[in-house]
Amino acid sequence: MATTQPTDTILDTQFTEALESRYLVYALSTITARSLPDLRDGLKPVHRRILWGMRLLRLDPGAAYKKSARVVGDVMGKYHPHGDQSIYDALVRLSQDFALRYPLIEGQGNFGNIDGDNAAAMRYTEARLTAAATTLMDGLDEDCVPFRTTYNGEEEEPEVFPGAFPNLLANGASGIAVGMATSIPPHNVAEVLSAALALLAQPDLPSERLLDHIQGPDFPTGGILIEPRASIAEAYATGRGAFRLRARWHKVEAKNGLWHIEITEIPYQVVKGKLIETLATLLNDKKLPLVADLDDQSDENLRITIEPRSRNVDPELLMESLFKLTDLEVRIPLNMNVLDAGRPGVLSLAEVLGKWLAHQREVLINRARFRLGKIEARLEILGGLIKAYLNLDEVIRIIREADDAKAELITAFDLTVVQADAILNMRLRSLRKLDEIEITRENKALTEEAKELRQLLASPAEQTKRLAASLEALRETYGPDTELGRRRTTLADAPDVRHVPLEAMIEREPLTIIASQKGWVRAMKGHIDLTSTDAVKYKEGDGPAFAFHAHTTDKLMVAASDGRFYTLSPEKLPGGRGFGEPLRLMIDMAEASEIVALTPHRPGASLLLASSDGRGFRVAADDVLAETRKGRQVMTPREGETLKIVHPIAETDDMVATIGDNRKLLVFPLEDLPHMARGRGVTLQKYKDGGLSDARSFVMADGLSWPMGGASARTRTEADLGFWKAARASAGRLPPNGFPRNNRFA
Repeated sequence: MATTQPTDTILDTQFTEALESRYLVYALSTITARSLPDLRDGLKPVHRRILWGMRLLRLDPGAAYKKSARVVGDVMGKYHPHGDQSIYDALVRLSQDFALRYPLIEGQGNFGNIDGDNAAAMRYTEARLTAAATTLMDGLDEDCVPFRTTYNGEEEEPEVFPGAFPNLLANGASGIAVGMATSIPPHNVAEVLSAALALLAQPDLPSERLLDHIQGPDFPTGGILIEPRASIAEAYATGRGAFRLRARWHKVEAKNGLWHIEITEIPYQVVKGKLIETLATLLNDKKLPLVADLDDQSDENLRITIEPRSRNVDPELLMESLFKLTDLEVRIPLNMNVLDAGRPGVLSLAEVLGKWLAHQREVLINRARFRLGKIEARLEILGGLIKAYLNLDEVIRIIREADDAKAELITAFDLTVVQADAILNMRLRSLRKLDEIEITRENKALTEEAKELRQLLASPAEQTKRLAASLEALRETYGPDTELGRRRTTLADAPDVRHVPLEAMIEREPLTIIASQKGWVRAMKGHIDLTSTDAVKYKEGDGPAFAFHAHTTDKLMVAASDGRFYTLSPEKLPGGRGFGEPLRLMIDMAEASEIVALTPHRPGASLLLASSDGRGFRVAADDVLAETRKGRQVMTPREGETLKIVHPIAETDDMVATIGDNRKLLVFPLEDLPHMARGRGVTLQKYKDGGLSDARSFVMADGLSWPMGGASARTRTEADLGFWKAARASAGRLPPNGFPRNNRFA
């Protein structure tokens, strides 16, 4: 018999095609079978399989606990062929009351804590289901959701849970798939059900009306939600957004006018141990000048105390400084990317609730059909038993005398096979009169119930009524007056923190900022003499580019030649012992761009921006501040041109002077230069050849000054500038005698 060689099964195919097809299979598997929750029950496959396995082990809320290792073993062996640790990690999270708003598993033992400590090994912990989990799985025995075979074909598992517990929004979800992710914060069940009932009563209810019922996320760790209502509405309408969440705190008065801050709730998913470590580091680094000391006094209740530096410190100001520098304030993302009919998609809140209600209606119909089928089967048997009681003597005679009692019973009383079997299997003691009455009563009750079920299946209005009643009952169970249902996260207006100075977060110290020609920057302590050439050293082949005095509380503006502006914090710059660090490591500046300006930010000031082709405008210094490493695009030069001049405008300046590469000087009123937040600007000066060399603003009454050069460092001032004054965008005239040959004003 010929044996198959490995080379006989080699397929000749393009590598790119094979890679694409296999990667697509992997991506789809990650999206649908691992990372994204199902819209209908809010669960990922691993969570669903854990709960299903625990249900089969009869770990109901009132039952005894079982070892977590037993649960993990059953789930891994029968339903989820992955690592036991990943299954146990998922089980642990389902039991953590600081991770889930409504835990689906009740744990006994060490299941971790908010400090960031891990759970004990699975052999030490025990688990059972919670009431919320049983509600989520209610109806699994009534053929209302599809089942599928497990990975080895030996068992069955549900594709989705049918229960009316709105787990997707109640407990939220998070996950990272291939090319997409999901992030849904937890919500209050009573509010979600109220919104669902409103949508059930009025399917075309506007999405903004849902906010009359759902105030916003409700996190298990509490906190204060300070996101504006308009922002919350937009996030829910689009399915994307973020929520600002702050720690809950209050001021505690002590003797002699002293006081301290107590933090009793921290934001969701913030690890308390790391938070305390961050606070301690900032305190040791003297970046919290308003704070004298902190102490973690938590036991079963969270309690962090903050001691102020002085009794005269404003507590609001102190907390604003902590909110800016630590995770006492976080942004919780919203990305309602879920599996809808097996396909991923970002849905709005109204769409999520609408599709969940459609699933619940389908479950209601399937359960009614299942119940109706059971009733019809029972009524068939009861009908045969009633006939037997009405003809009891004849039935007994046939059973005693007939060779084929079953066939003769069917013929004599027009019975079905099922009815005949029921009569033949009936016990003698069931022939009592009392049993006859009971069967008649049962037949009447089931007939009436079957009639109601048929009406339910035929009437969408009746289905809506029945579904509303079940949701209303569930809302009562998780109402705001219950311990589990009361809202934990409160809402407050977003505070105006613009008045908070940086001095509240950073101790003000003098610095000297040094930047070299090759872009190496450092911050030397103190205000050193900038005229001393021996005070600052540079790498070989490098030299000075920018040097100025600043403070740790300043903001530094960096302007690049492509027109982007970046913002740096001086206190984060490397010290002056070495040569510093490349500025490009601190900001995302394009490789082809060069540094045009590096200067302290002066609030309320204005800047004159000019490009190499002689176009420019005025911009507020506050409008060029950037919040990210990517910076902010302020000037958009034409292709091939660059931002060349960034000049601070003094409050008294009233004129602008420009000079081109062609050595033509032009002076025109500052008011002719428009204010813009972004753009290319207007023409400052026209050139036949070359472009702009320099530009600056000045006071006409003081004249225009420039350095004379040489060791004397003298300057010359031209007071009478009428010869060069003209309209903006003019060509200009040759400058006065003695103007620097490099065409620069300074």
